Amino acid sequence: MKAVQASVRVKEWYPPGHVRAPFYLRGKCGKIERSLGQFGNPEQQAYGLKGDLKELLRVRFTMAEVWGTECESPDDTIEAEIYEHWLEPTNAP
Repeated sequence: MKAVQASVRVKEWYPPGHVRAPFYLRGKCGKIERSLGQFGNPEQQAYGLKGDLKELLRVRFTMAEVWGTECESPDDTIEAEIYEHWLEPTNAP
């Protein structure tokens, strides 16, 4: 389990097929707000596979991070539920 308040970045993967990370959040950095538990990987289940257990995390992003500092309310936040395999530490290359 990744720690609550840990800084993470959504990986910039662009695999073909069914994926569960919002396109507009790929490459963006946020903080883990909480864990929602472990669930079967829906990316595998979409293809009729069992789906390995993956942790689902709620991640908080500022609007400035997502849309840029010139957005209407840069300090507002958005939260998204993202599976652990889509997240990496912000200090990853």
